[in-house]
Amino acid sequence: MEIEIQNHIAHLGKFAVNKSENDRLLDEACTMLSELLPPLGRMASKMSTVSSDAKGAIVKPSSTDDSTLPLDEVDTNISIELITEDDAEDVLKLLKKFFFKDEPLNTFVNLGECKELEKYSTKNLHEHCSFKAVNGRGEIVGVNINGLINRPKETDEPPAKLADGCEHPKFKKIMALMDYVDEHFNIFDLYPDVDRMLDVKIMSVDSRYRGLGIAGKLTDRTMQYVKDNNIKLVHVLCSSHFSARVMEKLDFEEVYKLDYSDYLVNGEQVFDPEKPHTAVRILTKRLA
Repeated sequence: MEIEIQNHIAHLGKFAVNKSENDRLLDEACTMLSELLPPLGRMASKMSTVSSDAKGAIVKPSSTDDSTLPLDEVDTNISIELITEDDAEDVLKLLKKFFFKDEPLNTFVNLGECKELEKYSTKNLHEHCSFKAVNGRGEIVGVNINGLINRPKETDEPPAKLADGCEHPKFKKIMALMDYVDEHFNIFDLYPDVDRMLDVKIMSVDSRYRGLGIAGKLTDRTMQYVKDNNIKLVHVLCSSHFSARVMEKLDFEEVYKLDYSDYLVNGEQVFDPEKPHTAVRILTKRLA
């Protein structure tokens, strides 16, 4: 899951990519990157996840499917606001339409409706470190969902595995992969002076609103939160090749990579999404 920047990655990306789709997706990733780079340059720092990764997002109009409406009929009066628990339903509405369907692992397993994925995607909203883009009609047209990760104390009980108790068999496979990554890579071992980090989980924008700089505005607000709260590290897990590429362009560095071909259960490869999605990767950006 991860971010995409329409992924999250993420932690998360979901598409069965045929050759003709590859060019379209690359174009979207480049459009999203052009939104993100200017604001991050001003802050001399980053960001999905990607999500987006990590996997993010980007444009279209609204009713059943108003994606062909001209740009001047899209409400461009956008404000960036804090997401609260009360926004969960509207956030999920956006994610179902523009994010869940673009997650590579979701696509590979043909995930379909999954209440556990919905719960997983919104479980950090109570931490009040996620942000939404709202148009003049009060509609959420973009989100940057983040979470806080604290260094475990020596006295803490080992965290429960994500796959434990997961009832959806397909989603359980994805959660088991996340458990495997957690077991084989401890981010705090790499950064012994960091006790808390921001995890960029999802960056997604209503496709009707792409090209308006919304991903950049959401990222600016997130990075301001990081600065205000003295957080030294931003972390993103990318399951999508495109979101990982975007993060690298934003000066995130890869600190862990697991090729899908190397993740085996009972000697068999579990995930083999369409190319170019070949690995799950963790990227970080140090801010101080």
